[in-house]
Amino acid sequence: MTTSETVSAVSADVLIVGAGPAGLYGAYCAGFRGLATVVVDVLPQAGGQVTALYPEKEIRDVAAIPAIRGRDFVSALVEQASAFAPAYLLGRQAVTLEHRGGEPVVTLDDGTVVHARAVVLTSGIGTPTPRPLECGQEWLGTALSYFVTDPGVHADRDVVIVGGGDSALDWADALDPIARSVTLVHRRAAFRGHAGTLARVRAGRTRIHTDTRVVAFAGDPAAGRLAKVTLRSGSGDETVVAADHVIAALGFVSDLGPLRDWGLELRARSVAVDRSMRTNLPRVYAAGDLAGYEGKVKLMSVGFGEVATAVNHVAVDLDPGLSLFPGHSTDGP
Repeated sequence: MTTSETVSAVSADVLIVGAGPAGLYGAYCAGFRGLATVVVDVLPQAGGQVTALYPEKEIRDVAAIPAIRGRDFVSALVEQASAFAPAYLLGRQAVTLEHRGGEPVVTLDDGTVVHARAVVLTSGIGTPTPRPLECGQEWLGTALSYFVTDPGVHADRDVVIVGGGDSALDWADALDPIARSVTLVHRRAAFRGHAGTLARVRAGRTRIHTDTRVVAFAGDPAAGRLAKVTLRSGSGDETVVAADHVIAALGFVSDLGPLRDWGLELRARSVAVDRSMRTNLPRVYAAGDLAGYEGKVKLMSVGFGEVATAVNHVAVDLDPGLSLFPGHSTDGP
C-alpha cells in the first residue's frame, strides 16, 4: 500500500474516497471490472472506523459470517481487493473537487492531485470525534480511553465503562470474562443498545449503575495509575468503585468536513443519491453510510450492495459499450 509517500499527481479510472469496508469492497468490484483504482482515506490505515475504533469487536451483520473480529474482517477485505492491486493514499484527506473536461479532479490535503474519470464516495458519516466524559480528561491516554483496541490490556484489571449504547454493552460483554471487575455506568435508566447483549451483560459479573454519572477520578495522574472513581446517582448518593481504567463509550460526533463544500446535495449528514448511487454531480457516486435515500437501512451488508451498484454504473459510464451486469466472479474478471 502507498501510505505516506509524497505524490504530486495520480491518474485513475476511479477514485474511491474512504477505505472502510464499503470502500475496500468497492476497490475489489472496480478491479473486477478492469478499472484502475485509487483509494484515499484520512486515516493512516485501511478499514475506516472498524480499524480505528473497533478492531477487536465481533462483526455479526454480514451474510454467511456468523461472527468475525473487526481486524480480521478488514484484513480479508484488503486481501480480496489486492487481486487487482488498487493504489492506496492513506493518511490524506480529500479537500477539493472540480471538473475538468467533464471529469472529476480531487486535490488532497498534502497537495496531491488525483485525476479520475469517476469518483465513488464511501467515507461513511465523516471523521468521528468522541463525545467527551464530563471529568477525568487529565487521564486521557493513560487511564481513560474512548474505545478499545486491545481487550487483552484489561485482563485482570478493574474496568469502568461509561455509556448506554451498543459500544458500551459490547465492551462490557467482551471484558466481563477477562477483567477482574467490570462496572457499567449509564446516566439514564434505560439502555439504548441491543437487548440480547444487555441480557448477557446482566447475566454476567458486570455491576450495573443506571441513572448515574462518573464525577471524580482518584489516583496518581503523573504516573498514569488510576485507583478508583466516584459515581453519583440521580438522587445524589455517591459510590466509590475500584478502577484501573475507564472506557467512555459515549458515541461520536461526525463531520463531513470538506465534502460539505463540494456542491453535493446533502440531506442532514448524508449525500443524496438515486437508484444508481449517482449524486447530483457528474460522475460522482456515493455508497455506504454516506449515501442517503428514502428507506435507507444503514447496515454494512447494504453498503456492499450499494458500492457494487455504484461501481458497475461507473463502468458503463466510462464505456457505454459494456454491460451493467459484471458477470459472476466464478467466471473470472
